Amino acid sequence: MSAGPVTRDAEELVLPGSGTRSLAHVLPAVVAALGTDLPGGAAARDALGLPLVERACVVLVDGLGHLNLVERGGHAPFLRSLLPGTEPLVTTFPSTTATALGTFGTGAGPGATCMLGYTVRVPATGRLGNLVSWTDLPDARTWQREPTVLERAVAAGLPVVSVGPARFAGSGLTNAALRGPAYVAAEQLDDRVDAAVRSLRSPGLTYLYWGEVDKAGHHHGWGSWQWGDALAELDAALARLARSLPRGTLLVVTADHGMVDVEPALRRDVGTDPLLREGVALTAGEPRALHLHLEPGADPAAVADRWRTALADDAIVTTRDDAVRAGWFGPVADHVRPVVGDVVVAMTGAATVVDSRTQTPASIALVGVHGSLTAREMLVPLLVHA
Repeated sequence: MSAGPVTRDAEELVLPGSGTRSLAHVLPAVVAALGTDLPGGAAARDALGLPLVERACVVLVDGLGHLNLVERGGHAPFLRSLLPGTEPLVTTFPSTTATALGTFGTGAGPGATCMLGYTVRVPATGRLGNLVSWTDLPDARTWQREPTVLERAVAAGLPVVSVGPARFAGSGLTNAALRGPAYVAAEQLDDRVDAAVRSLRSPGLTYLYWGEVDKAGHHHGWGSWQWGDALAELDAALARLARSLPRGTLLVVTADHGMVDVEPALRRDVGTDPLLREGVALTAGEPRALHLHLEPGADPAAVADRWRTALADDAIVTTRDDAVRAGWFGPVADHVRPVVGDVVVAMTGAATVVDSRTQTPASIALVGVHGSLTAREMLVPLLVHA
């Protein structure tokens, strides 16, 4: 049997909310599988087909797209063994870590969480805030107002532990998306596996994050040997985790987004291109998914038309109103709407649009990126071992 839609065109566009299985379902489904009743949890568990258990470990691998895994599965015998018969989940738009973690952690879309990209325009200041480093942003609980699944689970009496790097304990992104559980700091992957195993000697839920696959992809590309090595390291550690967990523990492996390797010849720069720069006061988001905040008096429809002409088949360009109506961000709250760009751009193929006025040369030169609506970026795995 094939491992999900392996023949699906990686360039096919996948809208958030398409289908009944999304990244938003994972934590509510697992909490329901552990016998804790949260709103929507039972339906999510049914959608994902999870069994009732006493212990569960959820692993989120940054950057491990479903199609990336299928195509490089020779480096991952354990994860590959879990692929047959599975169907991927759909992540968020933008398909990027801060946005996806916001939805993963709350079960709500970016239109509710205000987690709308790598960078966002802060309405109160007009400046760019970074949702990963949490710089130039208000307090996390002020910016992201939705309760997290984990804090609701803890309040309902479920023991929950989060395992990750010490620098993430109490960080802005953690407080926005994953606040609630006890935090266990562990730096190396093997140490995180050991911490997860210890935490699950008693019934409850443990969450484990790993970011090195994404890091390798950004710097070397997901088709590189370095990415293959990072995947192989992950696979060996997760195989050991599966062997070491108490019998009957539910192990769920998923990801926040996939990745594409981009073509420098298809890169455009708002900072140096007068046609793209005209009327654009600030570019937020990232090179595959842009929020264009316009100068006073600029017409969003006119700017969108000009960008469509300039980028042709390399992008889908729409106004804020049309993107919201199309459901790209899910239902959009009033306080979130100004954070969405006046014009929203989703790149296709291997193209990017950067802005050298605000982005560093190192970030512009990244080989592997993500954020847009292609299947390679939007589909993430749901791998279950019990």
